[in-house]
Amino acid sequence: MSTHAQSHHGKFKYRAIDATGKAQSGTLAAESEKEAMRLLRGRGLTPTALRATQTREAGTRKKIKQSDLLDFTNGLCTLVESRVPIDRALRLLEGITESSAMRELTLELLREVKEGRSLAAAMEAHPSVFSKMYVNIVRAGEEGGILHELLPELAEFLDTSAKTRQTIVSAMIYPAVLLVTGVVSVMLLLIFVVPQFAAMFEDAGTQIPPAAQFLLNLSDWLQRFGILIPLTLVGLYYGWRSLDKQATTRLRRDQFLLSLPLLGPLILTRESAVFARTLGSLLGAGIPLIRALRVSREVVDNDQLSAQLGQVEEDVRGGTGLGAALEKTQQFPTLLHQLVAVGEESGRTATILVKSAATFDNIVRNQMASLVAALQPALILVLAIAVGGITITMLSAVFSMNAVEF
Repeated sequence: MSTHAQSHHGKFKYRAIDATGKAQSGTLAAESEKEAMRLLRGRGLTPTALRATQTREAGTRKKIKQSDLLDFTNGLCTLVESRVPIDRALRLLEGITESSAMRELTLELLREVKEGRSLAAAMEAHPSVFSKMYVNIVRAGEEGGILHELLPELAEFLDTSAKTRQTIVSAMIYPAVLLVTGVVSVMLLLIFVVPQFAAMFEDAGTQIPPAAQFLLNLSDWLQRFGILIPLTLVGLYYGWRSLDKQATTRLRRDQFLLSLPLLGPLILTRESAVFARTLGSLLGAGIPLIRALRVSREVVDNDQLSAQLGQVEEDVRGGTGLGAALEKTQQFPTLLHQLVAVGEESGRTATILVKSAATFDNIVRNQMASLVAALQPALILVLAIAVGGITITMLSAVFSMNAVEF
């Protein structure tokens, strides 16, 4: 046992009876529940209650990044493919993992595996890290003795998902910077530059043109109540987040998002890619269609699409083909149910689903590229009009004032 691993022992609270029948209680450091029981018996105590303290779970509360999970999966994949036993593989991973949060979680998984649980059952206790799809693929691998075959697929799935997410984030960085720069520039002009003209107009005692007066009034309002703008934005953000709390409001919100002109098709295509890849991976792992559909439905974020997939599951359970059931919803892309129907006829549904997911990922990337290509010049144009409009309006007012004086 490495000293590194020993330093991460968990603590257990216990109640026990000694040889004289007297009750005792306290805390004990041990790597697993079994080891804690053995240590207590070694002290001549008979345990009556034993449970892990909160410190045992502390590491899992730290934020685990997607990149850490991908590194863990790739490492586990390599070791399992080399036929290293799961407990040994977890111990090796715990020793080489750089992220402290992932290291703690790996040690927690190791403890549970050493207590006799399966790796899938141990992972299932950490739903914020391991998705239902992840757990189901690991479970299928353990049950069928083909974990070494399924883990590479899982690692590829995570890698593809991470790349798609990164593409979307990267594409939105420049427009976001443009937008923030534009808003800040206009605010600075209105709050600090425009008021300088007010004093000039007052000294001259001339009539202020209506456009310039509007800007002066707007500037005055921003100086008095400008703090309301960030407060309103924060309120809108938390109001939007609060829609998550109830199923009905969440469903209405997701229906609204799907109905939006540009964003709706993008969300639909992305969710279709997630669904197709998850279902394809699960079917490829030998998981029955109904169970795979249930898991895939839970992986989809949009509640409206998830509800439609619930209907698909019911139709398939009743004997309808998957392609026909998807077409019946009138919600999913035509390409998806057509490809699935072809897959069902040829007996290659899993393979075609995974390939269709790659197709949808490409569509999302192309849609994002088109959106960003249109968004960048639009933002630059709006920024130029706003800044230029303010500047020209105020300078025109000054020139007109000088003309009157002249």
